[in-house]
Amino acid sequence: MKEFVRMMRQYASPYKKYLVWAVVLNMLSAIFNIFSFAVVIPLLNILFKVDQTVYEFIPWSSGENFKDILVNNFYYYVSSFSAAHGAFNCLLLLCGIMIIFTALKTSCYFGSTAVMVPIRTGIVKDIRLQIYNKILTLPIGFFSEERKGDIIARMSGDVGEVENSITASIDMLIKDPILILIYFGFLVFLSPEMTLFTLLFVPGFVWVMGVIGKQLKRQSLVAQGLWSDTMSQVEETLGGLRIVKAFNAARQMSERFDRTTGEMRKKVSHVNIRQATAHPVSEFLGTVMILIVLIFGGGFIIRGTGIFGGKFMDASQFIFFMVILYSVIAPIKELAKATYGIPKGLASMERINRILDAENPISDPAEPEVLDSFDKDIEFDHVSFSYDGNRGILSDINLRIAKGCSIAIVGESGAGKSTLVDLIPRFYDVSSGAVRIDGKDVRSVRSRDLRALMGIVNQEPILFNDTIFNNIAFGVENVTEEQVIAAAKIANAHDFIMEKEDGYQTNIGDRGCKLSGGQRQRLSIARAILKNPPILILDEATASLDTESERLVQEALDRLMSNRTTIAIAHRLSTIRNADEIIVLHDGKIVERGRHEELLALGGYYRRLNDMQAL
Repeated sequence: MKEFVRMMRQYASPYKKYLVWAVVLNMLSAIFNIFSFAVVIPLLNILFKVDQTVYEFIPWSSGENFKDILVNNFYYYVSSFSAAHGAFNCLLLLCGIMIIFTALKTSCYFGSTAVMVPIRTGIVKDIRLQIYNKILTLPIGFFSEERKGDIIARMSGDVGEVENSITASIDMLIKDPILILIYFGFLVFLSPEMTLFTLLFVPGFVWVMGVIGKQLKRQSLVAQGLWSDTMSQVEETLGGLRIVKAFNAARQMSERFDRTTGEMRKKVSHVNIRQATAHPVSEFLGTVMILIVLIFGGGFIIRGTGIFGGKFMDASQFIFFMVILYSVIAPIKELAKATYGIPKGLASMERINRILDAENPISDPAEPEVLDSFDKDIEFDHVSFSYDGNRGILSDINLRIAKGCSIAIVGESGAGKSTLVDLIPRFYDVSSGAVRIDGKDVRSVRSRDLRALMGIVNQEPILFNDTIFNNIAFGVENVTEEQVIAAAKIANAHDFIMEKEDGYQTNIGDRGCKLSGGQRQRLSIARAILKNPPILILDEATASLDTESERLVQEALDRLMSNRTTIAIAHRLSTIRNADEIIVLHDGKIVERGRHEELLALGGYYRRLNDMQAL
């Protein structure tokens, strides 16, 4: 329950005014419900001759018991109206009053439910937004440890479970305790001794419901974990569908998916069966309690004395007592249902919190240094790096990249090329040493300011399911159409864009699937051109292109690299012959450096790479 309270404090605080309205409207609904039932007593006592008593008005200030005065004078007014206007007209009046109170009760009930809608939808929206914003701020290294399908499952399935289980229970947790307290308060007003007798059954009622729901959270946690496995397999299948079909592995993938969904079905079935017991068990216990009270209360009416030997209620009052008591059963059952739903939701919230509470080692300093331009150089000062703290990826890298220079980084796969350039925009933090820009450690400046100086073109273009215009203008504010077109022309992209039916407003599909590899890369370059960064990072930007596409992309890159500081990772050595300096990495260390001709003359690693490509 502490977890639930903590969650409510965190997410329900912005919606306090709705909670206040929900409390007020539920209280009014309960009160009007009691008044609507109260009309039944004079109907039984007077109109149908159950009670032959002649009532006289008792002054309100007479000093007698308030309850007795209230009941007596209520009967007096009804009997007087009946005598003056006839029993049938009195019946019509009482029915009209009952209709009014019922209308007020149902209106308040509707209002209390309606004001909960903004709370439920608001909390769910806030949780999803918080997860999304957390994903945007977490370092790239976090996602190498987590499956994308699992993260999607937490944002969809787990948040959906929170909505269905917890936020749906908020209404019951506000309404039902209010109804129970007001109804029991009125039962005390009617008969303290019978109410006390009734309360003897409540602890046993709560204990039985608690035993049934004890394992619900643990089982729900396992079920949601299996849901994540399911979503991860779907995500993997969609991403690798071409390979699945090429290797005729559809049956294998189907069997794998069937095993996962089968395990999830079993666990979800256990959870749902346990949760389904809430209603029948509470129904049975509530009926047993009503029957026991009916037996004992009926015996007291027949005997004419109460539990302690005093005067007991008459038959009509006892019926009214039983009606109100039965009204208590419904909110108790709903409250039991809520206590079943909350553990399921808390299990999902626990999985969500694993993302929300994840530590971000790459955070901005409290008092960052100012970095609004690039004027001097980029420096790697004795830099070493490891992803897990054990196996080293980079070792004692010393490198200075002067402004305006073009640096190429080459080496076999796994040498640490991409890791080296990822340290510049601070996608990762160095394990030791420092990366500096204009003498300022990248850890001492704001990440936003640091990355504003850089443009990145990857081997696999990162595009979004949006228009060509929006993909080029991505990350640049207040851009004009003329600027986008100019960037596209420099990137050799304008001609193929204009061949599209909708031109720059053409939607390119998921990850740009409606475009060829060369077209996607040229859009990526156009995006970098529009940003106009002083530092350019190229991560094997032409490695996966055909000859014609490579020519067009290389022309665009040459224009982009003009008058910029460029760090290029390259497999094709032909694309970096004119670099100011070539850095050769091997096992995370710089083993050679120099210009193309100089490195060939050394006859070392670079020469070997060049000869292999020449073959």
